[in-house]
Amino acid sequence: MKKVFVFASLVVMLLLGSAMPVSAGSDNSSLGVNVLLNTEITDEILATLGGFGPVNDLIPAINALTMKIKAGDLAAIQELPFVAAASPDAVRQGSPIDTVAAEDFSDGLSTWDLDVLNVTDFGFDNRQVAYDGAGVYVAVLDTGLVDSWRQYFPEERIAVEYAKSFGGGGGNGTVSEQPNKWEHDANSHGTHVTSSILGYSLSGTPVNGVAPLATVIPVKVLNQNGSGWSSVVARGISYVADLKKGPLAEHPVVINMSLGGSALDPVEKAAIDYAIEAGVIIVASAGNAGEAGMGYPGAYEPVISVAASGWAGEWLSDSWWYSIDDPELGTSDLYYITDFSSREMPGQDLDVAAPGSWIVGPYNVNNGHTSYYFLGGTSMASPHVAGIVALMAQKNPALTAVEAESILEATALPMAPGCLTVTGPRGALEQYCWGADATGSGIAQADAALNAIP
Repeated sequence: MKKVFVFASLVVMLLLGSAMPVSAGSDNSSLGVNVLLNTEITDEILATLGGFGPVNDLIPAINALTMKIKAGDLAAIQELPFVAAASPDAVRQGSPIDTVAAEDFSDGLSTWDLDVLNVTDFGFDNRQVAYDGAGVYVAVLDTGLVDSWRQYFPEERIAVEYAKSFGGGGGNGTVSEQPNKWEHDANSHGTHVTSSILGYSLSGTPVNGVAPLATVIPVKVLNQNGSGWSSVVARGISYVADLKKGPLAEHPVVINMSLGGSALDPVEKAAIDYAIEAGVIIVASAGNAGEAGMGYPGAYEPVISVAASGWAGEWLSDSWWYSIDDPELGTSDLYYITDFSSREMPGQDLDVAAPGSWIVGPYNVNNGHTSYYFLGGTSMASPHVAGIVALMAQKNPALTAVEAESILEATALPMAPGCLTVTGPRGALEQYCWGADATGSGIAQADAALNAIP
């Protein structure tokens, strides 16, 4: 199996196991594998596979299952006539590269990142777009929410009736539901990601979000240390797709995945295809591997992938993130692509960029205590674009994934390759350089994207 990394900032890319020789091996170590069939799951197929080890989890909608086998038997399973693909479960994770405690919470607020996207302008009550995400569901496949989430978000903005937690994967070869664990996260990654979409209460002061009246569905697919497995992610994607085909059929549904790993698992790919066919639009972080290339599922073409950008005005004052107005010059000269943001390599698809450098949001370091941190990573960039897609889907509920991606790319603020020197959080000057492989079509622009929808 392959493990999953969350792309909050630096993402460790691991591939645990690659294609094995066709001949049977003698490796008796246990291995969790994801199996994609080329036909429907039948009792006969399950009996045959059961000869190699226990079949633990079924995803009938995409003709997929998970197993625990001996590593030496993987090649034999791959050769079975009803098996389209079988691979070790894939690592998925994302953790911040760096954090800086946000201690000055004076009144504001538009924040710099929303200003860059032209969602808000400087000050309070200043939305620059006519849409707020009402009626749109955004599933955040991540670590879930912290126990104190009600101190950050209005209860009516979180779809507790659809919230879900999936766990397991890896060497166990099984995926299971974990009742109510979605709101007992000890990692905070999913809470910070959610705050970019909805906004949040900053010790009583409301902070705007990209789509503040969207409804978020927390789907926990990463464990308490922010890592997980592609089998669990696939289960979460399929769950959201089934919601779209069922109780949410009359609502636009967006998925945000601020996570990824070094290769696209076939079962994960099948789940993505199933969800998009059902009408779900999927946004994912590009990854934090820099020149080493993008992570998956973000690099998969049907997914809207997001790189992380920053701003030259960062750290010019203690209150820069909410009290300095970004220039409205229609130029990208004052913005840069972070050094950790994954560059596009051959066969990969990078779509747009969005603010992902030093984004303030809820991030608990002590259970039961509210706290806020600056986080940097493509994990922070992705929910900004997921929020824009929610606004677009509010305007046109029939919007498809292909249409959303095309509009975002056509209306983005282009970024030419270059270098920019900025002041870092500790006062030192830092230079960032990037090429055309780092920007996609440029920085996403909410107002222009909405204007492009008839």
